[in-house]
Amino acid sequence: MTIAIDRPTTRVNSVKKAEPVVVENPLPSRIAGTVPTMAPSAAAHLTPEQLDALAAELDAIRDEVLGGLGESDARYIHNVIKLQRSLEIAGRGALIFSLNPAAWVAGTAALSVAKILDNMEIGHNVLHGQWDWMKDPKIHSTTWEWDHASTSKAWQKSHNYEHHTFTNVRGKDRDLGYAVMRVTPEQPWKPIDLIQPLTNFGLSLVFEWGIAIYDIELEKVQEGTKPWSQAKQELKALWRKTRRQLAKDYVLFPLLSGPGFVQTAAANLTANTVRNIWSHAVIFCGHFPDGTETFEESRLENETQGEWYVRQMLGSANLTGSPTFHLMTGNLSHQIEHHLFPDVPSNHYAKIAPRVREICDRYGLPYTAGPLPKQYFKVLRKIFRYAFPGGAPKTA
Repeated sequence: MTIAIDRPTTRVNSVKKAEPVVVENPLPSRIAGTVPTMAPSAAAHLTPEQLDALAAELDAIRDEVLGGLGESDARYIHNVIKLQRSLEIAGRGALIFSLNPAAWVAGTAALSVAKILDNMEIGHNVLHGQWDWMKDPKIHSTTWEWDHASTSKAWQKSHNYEHHTFTNVRGKDRDLGYAVMRVTPEQPWKPIDLIQPLTNFGLSLVFEWGIAIYDIELEKVQEGTKPWSQAKQELKALWRKTRRQLAKDYVLFPLLSGPGFVQTAAANLTANTVRNIWSHAVIFCGHFPDGTETFEESRLENETQGEWYVRQMLGSANLTGSPTFHLMTGNLSHQIEHHLFPDVPSNHYAKIAPRVREICDRYGLPYTAGPLPKQYFKVLRKIFRYAFPGGAPKTA
């Protein structure tokens, strides 16, 4: 197999002051500068020279990985896509006989795993441009559409650009609480926050739909900082995607089951809910557990590449587990490595994680990691705590 490889050779080193209108394949940006800003608490001991040295080491890791991409990597993503599609076909096929309880369980389980793989290891990473170097028009960030309520373009803007550029910066990274929850003590408390444990539970059940609405930024329309005309166009695009998703899972495929229509629709709903709960848990564990930091917006001023790297590491947390577990998380279990190198193919995160951890140890930086149950408990504890007023702010 011959692959035309187009490896990136330069980094994006500046953040645009205005949000882009059209985002093809936005990669995270850094704010270039020479004046060091105040480091977060866990990195306050680092000098500008050490930050530059740290950046050089991490740049070298990225360049080494991207420079070695080839056929084995292409086989990896093709095999994952083949596995996902095989599971979906098997699941859909079994659900034709959904009146049989065993077929219902088997079909629902296969479809649940297929949807998780589609969103986590395939869709999320393809939309980051991790596989654009293959020049395969079918597996490219500009053409891929995933089995998710949110459109790929809306996701790329809110996630690739906003979240990855402004990771854990209060007032800039809207993923801090997804505009509906208080997850830092610096966020002003409101009476509605009292029900946020219930809000979080409800969000986990319909997570894909929550993200889809969140991407529209309706709160900015209410504030008057986003024109309704723009939101209206985005809502129209969302509705076009939504119609296809609803028709596929709750009309067309259930019709194939004949008298098992209701059972198949219920199976599809179950698979979607399983995917939502799983992705919600994995994603929330990426930035909200104890040990992660949030930052003042002023930190972005003249932020160097080394400081950007440090912010990504201190604002992210990993999950420990088996290779199968990492696959099912879309390798977002390696959240630290993903935020350092979002355009590096995810199959390399486990390989470079020990090197990143060694760098953290050598520079005296925390490397937050733990098993999913422990980390998710910490997330839930934080959500419960900040449902009430108070909480000691963490300086940065």
